[in-house]
Amino acid sequence: MQAEAWLLELAESSVDDLDTATLDAHERERADSFLRAEDRRLYVAAHVALRAVLGRLLGERPGELVFAREPCPCCGAPHGRPVLAVPEPPVHFSLSHTRGRVLVATAPVPVGADVECAQVPAAVRDLLPALHPRERAEVEAAADAERGAAVLSRIWARKEAYLKGIGTGLGRATTLDDLTGEPAGWTVHDLPCGPRHHGALAVHAPRSDAPAPRLHRLASPTEIQDNPLTPTGI
Repeated sequence: MQAEAWLLELAESSVDDLDTATLDAHERERADSFLRAEDRRLYVAAHVALRAVLGRLLGERPGELVFAREPCPCCGAPHGRPVLAVPEPPVHFSLSHTRGRVLVATAPVPVGADVECAQVPAAVRDLLPALHPRERAEVEAAADAERGAAVLSRIWARKEAYLKGIGTGLGRATTLDDLTGEPAGWTVHDLPCGPRHHGALAVHAPRSDAPAPRLHRLASPTEIQDNPLTPTGI
């Protein structure tokens, strides 16, 4: 039941002229809606990478993959976890992106992934009320402001990965779940995403059945289509 994680470290030159031909009409419309060029580049790179990863795993053309949404666990509307639009998806996936990083996770069971830019100390006070009491206590117990920001960044990446995995995203109150540990039935792994980023992957399986994910590092969004990749141990 091992998950896989695909980390793309973005350089502006790697996405400036990225071909959007594999994206569907909705993705291209969404990309065109961004006001800032850097946001558009990040969105396009993330979705091209997702399609490249899934296409490689499934032996399908990336542009022929069709996506859907599961019902939201909070309200039942069709904006829950994204899935492949087939009766029994052979693989579950999750996508996250932030400035400078794209993270794709795949697993045979529901999975959530998150990558975040590291929080700065000044942001800690504003975010503390959004944490579970045990999470808040761990941040406040940090030796200094820099360490507190690092603890908060790790917890927040784990929290978003889990909430994406269960399909609610931030529609579920962020104070309800303690991600200093692991929610029942889930395993949460920290991922090394660089000194200025924090990443996490949540798998819907007990830790005994969910070993550390294989981590692949990509140099470009389409690298996986043409090159064999060697997992990087975490």
